[in-house]
Amino acid sequence: MATAPNQGLPLLYNDLAPISSQAHGDWRIHNVQGAHFLKTVHAVPLLAEEFIAASRFYPIVFSLGAEPVPLALMGLNEGVNTVVDDKGMFPDDYYIPAYVRRYPFLLAKLNPQAEELSLCFDPTSDAIGAFEDGDSLFEDGAPTDRTKQILAFCEQVEQASALTGAFFRDIAEHKLLTDGEFSAQPDGAAQPHIYRGFQIVSEDALKKLRGDVARKWIQSGLLPLIYAHLFSLQRMTDVFGRQLQQGKMPPANPPILG
Repeated sequence: MATAPNQGLPLLYNDLAPISSQAHGDWRIHNVQGAHFLKTVHAVPLLAEEFIAASRFYPIVFSLGAEPVPLALMGLNEGVNTVVDDKGMFPDDYYIPAYVRRYPFLLAKLNPQAEELSLCFDPTSDAIGAFEDGDSLFEDGAPTDRTKQILAFCEQVEQASALTGAFFRDIAEHKLLTDGEFSAQPDGAAQPHIYRGFQIVSEDALKKLRGDVARKWIQSGLLPLIYAHLFSLQRMTDVFGRQLQQGKMPPANPPILG
């Protein structure tokens, strides 16, 4: 999650500004059709509680590094999204990650020393502005029900993000993660396309998990999430097939996560 805007911005966000009644008292929210901002995004962060629902549609992998982040893959190469269409629309009945549904809003610290998070938004988004139509952010200087709903959703995402981080620190602590690899060779291709640069749970390491840890993870709900992740890896072939069908195969094979 973001801390201060000057310390780097989260994926999708080009800028961050705090919402205030003084600066945005007459602003409104448009119901924008389609997530056009996703058209060149190949992976978005995923919450632990989303794993089971998302596993039917996306491969779920983990980023590299000491604090791996779970990601839903929408494409296998940087800049490639095989899920949304040219208007940024998802297929009917497709699961849309909370990270996408939250945009352009976000809870963030206004400075590194701040203890509280403030409701912010991306001012480059066309979903919010001084429009003549749409839902008002404020009425008589007070947040409207729509603004309160947005704040409540952002708070839910923030709380779920903390739980996700705790869950997957457990996975890293027990050294279950291993380097992932996916390869596929289309008919007539001289060489296979090979994708690396991500992590997955090692099934061999999972089988060797101590009994007391396994029982703890069953009780906490972590173990079913791990199996949802493993099940989701079957979707890699689906994403590759769509990428091939849509003519979005690059000449080279950079890693999935760049």
